[in-house]
Amino acid sequence: MSLKPIRDEIDRIDNQLIELFKQRMDCSKRVAEYKLENGLPIFNAEREKDILNSVYEKGEEYGGSARLLYSSIMELSRALQHDMLGSGEQLKNEILSAADDIPFNSQNVKVACFGVPGTYAHNATQKLFQNCEPKFCGRFQDVFSAIQNNEAEFGIIPIENSSAGSVTDVYDLMLKYRFYISAAVDIPVNHCLAAKKGTKLSDIKKVYSHQQALSQCSDFLNSRKFEIESYISTAAAAQMIAQQDNNTYAAICSEDAAEKYGLEIILRGFQNNPNNCTRFIAVSKKMFIEENADKISLCFSLPHTTGSLYSTLCRFAVHGLNLTKIESRPMFSKSFEYLFYLDFTGNIKDKDVLSLICALSDELDEFSFLGNYKEK
Repeated sequence: MSLKPIRDEIDRIDNQLIELFKQRMDCSKRVAEYKLENGLPIFNAEREKDILNSVYEKGEEYGGSARLLYSSIMELSRALQHDMLGSGEQLKNEILSAADDIPFNSQNVKVACFGVPGTYAHNATQKLFQNCEPKFCGRFQDVFSAIQNNEAEFGIIPIENSSAGSVTDVYDLMLKYRFYISAAVDIPVNHCLAAKKGTKLSDIKKVYSHQQALSQCSDFLNSRKFEIESYISTAAAAQMIAQQDNNTYAAICSEDAAEKYGLEIILRGFQNNPNNCTRFIAVSKKMFIEENADKISLCFSLPHTTGSLYSTLCRFAVHGLNLTKIESRPMFSKSFEYLFYLDFTGNIKDKDVLSLICALSDELDEFSFLGNYKEK
C-alpha cells in the first residue's frame, strides 16, 4: 500500500483547515471591533473555559490534543485583538520614550556594587562604568536599597553563573523591586585558592567563599574534604583571611583579590567548569534602552489553568522569538503561587515584539517589563 493516497487526504484536509483558520481570524477582527465600540475586555475567561471543555468532549480520543490546538488558536485570536485595540498604550509610550544614553564613561555616575574591592562584581563594574568610583555594598539587598533611596543610579549584581546556575536571591530582589535592566556583561571566573603567605595546601583545613563560588568548585572541595563556610563575597573572604593569624584558613577568590589583600595563591584551575563565567546586570530605576539592545526580560504570573504557560510561550514562537531563560520564583504574598522571569532575544523597536509585550501587559497579572539591553 502506498502512502500517497493518505498524504493526499492530509493535504486536502490541511487546505480546508487553513481556509477555516483564516475565516476564524477574520471573525476575531469583527469581535475586536465590537469590543472596541462597546468597551468590552478582550479576555473572557469563562467563555474560553467553556469552549475548551466542549472541544475536549467533542475530540473524544483526541480530546487533550484538540484542547491544546484550540488553546493556541484562542491565544492567537486574542493577540490579534490586542493589536487592533492598541493594548498597553501606557507601557508602549514609556518604552518608546526610554533614554538610550547610558552614562558608561561618566566620572560622576553613582554605581552601587556588590561586595568589596577585588570581587568579580567590581570587575564587572569597571568593565561597564570605566571611570566611576563605586559604592560597595555587603549584601544584594543593600545594592537595591541604594538605588531605591537614590544613593546610586545603577547597581551591579550577579544574576547567573554558567556552572552554578541562577543567583536566586537576586531573582527574588528583581521581582520585588521591578527595577530595569540597563546592560549585562559576562565576566570569566577563574578562581584561585589563596591563604596567608607561607601556607601549604596540606595546612588548609577550612575554606571560605561566597556560596556560588563554593558550588562552582564543589568537585575539588569534596575531594579534599575541607570544612567549608559561606561568606558574603569572594573578595570579602580574601580580606577576612588576610586579617587572621591562621594558616589553616583559605579563601576561594579571584587572583586580583588575592593580590590586593596580600595573600599567597596556593592553587589555580580547580573549578568544576574550565569555561566558568558569571553574568552581571546593571539595574536602575530609570529605563534605558540602547539602540543595539538584543535581549529582553519580563516577569509575570499566570492563572492556575491547564496549559497557561504553554499558551503564553506559544505567542513568542509565533513571532520566531528565541527564549533563552525561564525561571519561576515563589510569590511571597501568596502561598504556592509563582512569578515567572523570562529572557528572550529581540529588540523592542520591532513592531511585532512591542505589540506582543503590550498585549501581555494587559493580559497577565503581575506583569513587568524589566528591560531591553545589550550584553557587553
